[in-house]
Amino acid sequence: MTRTVLLTLGRLPKALDIARSFAMNGWRVVVAEPFKRHLAGASNMVAKSVQVTAPAVSKQRYLEELAAIIAAEGVELVVPVSEETMHVTFLRDLVPDGVRIFTMPPDALLPAYDKHGFIHLAEAAGVSVPETHAIGTAGAVALAAAGPVVVKPVHSCSGRGVRILPAGAALPDETGSVVQRFIPGEVHSSCSVAHEGRVLSTVIYRGSLFSGSVAIAFERVQNPVLFERWIEDFVRHVNWSGFISFDFVLDAQGMPHGIECNPRTTSGLHFFETADIAPAILDARPPRHRATLHLQQFYSCLTETQKSVLTPRQFPRNLKALLTTPDVTWDGRDKRPFLTMTWTSWEIIQRAMKAGTTFGEVATLDVGWYEG
Repeated sequence: MTRTVLLTLGRLPKALDIARSFAMNGWRVVVAEPFKRHLAGASNMVAKSVQVTAPAVSKQRYLEELAAIIAAEGVELVVPVSEETMHVTFLRDLVPDGVRIFTMPPDALLPAYDKHGFIHLAEAAGVSVPETHAIGTAGAVALAAAGPVVVKPVHSCSGRGVRILPAGAALPDETGSVVQRFIPGEVHSSCSVAHEGRVLSTVIYRGSLFSGSVAIAFERVQNPVLFERWIEDFVRHVNWSGFISFDFVLDAQGMPHGIECNPRTTSGLHFFETADIAPAILDARPPRHRATLHLQQFYSCLTETQKSVLTPRQFPRNLKALLTTPDVTWDGRDKRPFLTMTWTSWEIIQRAMKAGTTFGEVATLDVGWYEG
């Protein structure tokens, strides 16, 4: 009998990798998605797509509709994809015990997602993080007076609301944000899959081309030992199972400092062998890395390349990368997602144009977690 997995978002390329992996391993793939059209829905490896209420409209209705899909489709496993993870973790209260939710329970997940809660967890794990304080505290005032700082909401993604302030600048009068010591250096990101406090495999990567603050082309780091040790210590301390990702800044001495945690998968997932993703989720088998060190989101990179036409230094570099870098969605066995991406992503594109912001910043607004 064919087993069924439910993915709780379909609009992002990460969903496509997960869907393809489960289909390759003999599973039936169902996708729940607030948008009527979405990237994974065009895949010949997705059996069914169901439109659901966005969490931003009604969190309770979203969960109830997911539970109804699970019952109707005989779902055995639920795999969240992106920011909706923080909602999906509460699905445990609405489904039978035999349905596995591939993320940590709320009491473990939400503190890791919280920008300040993560700092406390990292300090307890003995790993390096920048000094961080809640806005409105004496510590925040002293930190801002001593040097440049980063101000960011405790719940945000894709760089929304993040600001860098010079030393001595007045802090904004706002609740629900933190002040973090600014460490100059190169930013790196990670994507790991873990099982019961043990890291199965990690990808360390950095953005090579950006749309706003969101990376749209990526380079895998080949010698990531210091990052891996940091992640292993954190994962062991919190006894993590599931996807977990971090952003780091590498200081002038070459030491990584964790600046925030995404307790879910990220674009680093594309550097794992697609066929290995499902076995990692199902059986805790370490996924292999793909041979390529460079990947891109083609249509986003095309837009940025077009914007750089009048920049003599940038345009040739961007054009070369565009023409030579593998795309994260292309698969010769499953061509429609790549070929129809403009059509399936049109709702996000429209919202981004209307708001005057990037695709990446808009793509998760309706599924994000903004509690507290």
